[in-house]
Amino acid sequence: MIKKERKALRSLAIDIGAESGRIIQGSFFGDTISLDEICRFSNGPVRVGDHLYIDTLNIWNQVQNGIKKSIPSSKIPIRSVGVDTWGVDYALLDKNNNLLAFPYHYRDRRTNGMLEKMFSVVSKESIYQQTGNQFMQFNSLVQLYTTLLHEPHVLENTKTFLMLPDLFHYWLCGEKVNELCIATTSQCYNQAAGYWALHLLEKFQIPGGIFHPISPPGRVLGSLLPWLAEGSKNAVSVVLPASHDTASAVTAIPAEQKDYLYISSGTWSLIGTELEKPLITPESLQKNLTNEGNPFGMTKFLKVVPGMWILHQCKQEWKNKGTDYSYSDLTDLASCANDCGAVIDLTSQVFLDPGDMVFRIQEFCRQTGQPVPNTDGEIVYCILKSLACLYRSLLEDFEHVLNKKLKIIYIIGGGSKNALLNQLTANITKIPVVAGPVEATATGNVLMQLVGLGYLSSLDDVRQVVRNSFRPRSFDPDFSSKWENQYFSYKKVLAKIENGYLRC
Repeated sequence: MIKKERKALRSLAIDIGAESGRIIQGSFFGDTISLDEICRFSNGPVRVGDHLYIDTLNIWNQVQNGIKKSIPSSKIPIRSVGVDTWGVDYALLDKNNNLLAFPYHYRDRRTNGMLEKMFSVVSKESIYQQTGNQFMQFNSLVQLYTTLLHEPHVLENTKTFLMLPDLFHYWLCGEKVNELCIATTSQCYNQAAGYWALHLLEKFQIPGGIFHPISPPGRVLGSLLPWLAEGSKNAVSVVLPASHDTASAVTAIPAEQKDYLYISSGTWSLIGTELEKPLITPESLQKNLTNEGNPFGMTKFLKVVPGMWILHQCKQEWKNKGTDYSYSDLTDLASCANDCGAVIDLTSQVFLDPGDMVFRIQEFCRQTGQPVPNTDGEIVYCILKSLACLYRSLLEDFEHVLNKKLKIIYIIGGGSKNALLNQLTANITKIPVVAGPVEATATGNVLMQLVGLGYLSSLDDVRQVVRNSFRPRSFDPDFSSKWENQYFSYKKVLAKIENGYLRC
């Protein structure tokens, strides 16, 4: 039930992505919400020697500046603040609650080959049965085990493990907790027990005592520390949103039905559906699907695959050569380009590292016997069409594992602005696409703060506010046979890769 309020309520969503961070002010008017960006800041990994680190102190400095800018300037008092970030990355604190080391960035390569070593300690099947998480070499569990092997002194001196948003919440109000949604991205959480996978952690000699109790999204942690709340006429609550950015985004899907697929589209594409409880089966393991927590006891059942990362790398490459395209420019180029017929496997290791992305796309096409995209527009069209084919492949995986048809696709996040990708997705998957809201993460963040403050009480309430506030755009599929032929070509390329055609 939605609690009405005569005056607007204002909350701050601190939304920190792997490439940029934003402070967004959400205004709640009783049954609608509006968002205003207060500030934006760059946030990329920092290289020191051979390693990549999170620029933690810069992020914290930007967060402080954004809060101090927001509170005095708001004519209506700010009532609460909450932080979301990307998943898996974390910080380790010592006995004095200080950072033991700069947190590694998930793209750091120190975890290369580590999964195979871990499977010699605990079987892949046993890890999955406990955690229900997709296997990726940068999961928190893999990072922790890497630290144990290469920097054992760090874990020996660790007193507290905090996922990245947990760290910022601690610095905001002095309360140390592990929020549920972000904890379940770590591969350290036992889905059946509803708590940390202590038995599994013990097998890997990772101390279980460094983990804090799990707290649900919507919990009020306390008040913003006085020196951060300077200028406020009221206490500012620190409220846990769904602290994983994807969990916040999925919470803000404007869905009314259950049988849908969502795509949270950004640097990564997080593709899945919502379930009332985790699904951990041999089939879900075989497809490498993951289970993660979401507000109100729901489970995100999904897979993480590359998204706009490759396009971003091409954009940066062209900028370095003197052509600074906007994303809108790139979409226009692709819309006007001829389809040379090429597709790529965006999940290939070939495209994992930054740099020389245009060459790698062209070389991939050469080695798989395809036409080579040459113009910038052809490159972009190849990327977007390949993404749509990947989405179709994953849709089929989910339908197989769930043993049911999914009837509609919701695309949320920054990628939902790309009308060409949305239409290609509808055409190739053969089901309708609804795109938006673009700012789904910030929307979900603010609305879960309002749940904590007592103004919303259910997932239905939250999604009703989303539907009242935003107008998503719909894309109907074109059932022309050419799209089925395009997907067939994509599957042939994947088969070639399996047969060892790719050598780069």
